[in-house]
Amino acid sequence: MATLSVHTSPLEQPGGGDAGGMNVYVLETARRLADSGVAVEIFTRATSSDLPRLVEVEPGVLVRHVTAGPYEGLSKHDLPAQLCAFTAAVLRAEAQHEPGWYDVVHSHYWLSGQVGWLARERWGVPLVHTAHTLALTKNEHLAAGDDPEPLARIVGEQQVVAEADRLVANTDDEAKQLIESYGADPGRIVTVPPGVDLDTFRPGSALDARDRLGIAADALVLLFVGRLQPLKAPDVLLRAAARLAETDPELARRLQVVVVGAPSGSGIADPLALTRLAGELGIADRVRFEPPASRTRLADFYTAADLTVVPSYNESFGLVALESQACGVPVVAAAVGGLRTAVQDGRTGRLVDGHHTDDWATVLGSLLYEPKRRAELGVAARAHAQQFSWRHTADGLLVAYRDALADFGLPELAASGLA
Repeated sequence: MATLSVHTSPLEQPGGGDAGGMNVYVLETARRLADSGVAVEIFTRATSSDLPRLVEVEPGVLVRHVTAGPYEGLSKHDLPAQLCAFTAAVLRAEAQHEPGWYDVVHSHYWLSGQVGWLARERWGVPLVHTAHTLALTKNEHLAAGDDPEPLARIVGEQQVVAEADRLVANTDDEAKQLIESYGADPGRIVTVPPGVDLDTFRPGSALDARDRLGIAADALVLLFVGRLQPLKAPDVLLRAAARLAETDPELARRLQVVVVGAPSGSGIADPLALTRLAGELGIADRVRFEPPASRTRLADFYTAADLTVVPSYNESFGLVALESQACGVPVVAAAVGGLRTAVQDGRTGRLVDGHHTDDWATVLGSLLYEPKRRAELGVAARAHAQQFSWRHTADGLLVAYRDALADFGLPELAASGLA
């Protein structure tokens, strides 16, 4: 099958630029699909002349770096102008094989959906599409200072929604958005939650993790992981932490805020904004900024934390929340989008309505003062995360592919299981 990820490569380090949860999703599902006997070729735009044209990640998973426009200096907002070049490269790759080489096209994000739409028509195979984020939903929940998504994206998304043979939603909430905001056919939507690597992200010794990371054993650690942009709202955590420090000198002495990530989106325009904000709030000595981390090091950050904080204005799901819970660390998250599915309020963490500093400080403070309660939430968090695995996600995608093939008039491929 052909997987399209135009604007970001699954091989890039998540946590900065355009690399985030979608990168993890594409790579992890490809690996599990390959385990099931489905060969996956991932097409993504080359961002450096040094990148090899083909990378075999493992048997059955091939990444194709496609030249489409300048290697550097293009944001995803510049990429619509390069879709023709990208599409031509995808069609050329298929033309080098015998007809029927690809059984299904799975596109990720609307840019890929535009390419997938054309490939579907050319190859005569179904298009399965995962939006990951939706422009209309994002524009309804803009953070202060963030830029709204342009009309071109909204129109492009509507076209892909109308043409796709299957739309994969991360949650029932996202499925509802597709129907109500984009007029999607409910019969073409399937809800398949993302997963988590339960082998990498698992409970461990907080003291050992803190020793490896250089974090004091008695620190009260609030962790943020993600791209640094208004949508993800890391400033909400900093303001809440400052409020806590104002009200309790002992807590202020022990408080440690760890921010793991790099500027992205509109955050790139002012990459030092959070550092400056920490200074203005008087907590610069309590905030530690870290670049995007490898999966092993990221697991250490989760394990070392008392709470992981996800204050986003919108999330289609929230893999960070799931990874933290898999490590047995409860999550305090905004009550938006997929986070309402990823976090069970009162059982595996807390959901906070709105983004007011006092509300966040109150919830965070109540849990920081109650280690026994955090431990209870952590046990439930791990149990909750175990319900989500990339194997389960891949199995759900296989069902979607087979159903799409059957509806498309290719029942023999559906019966063969794509293998």
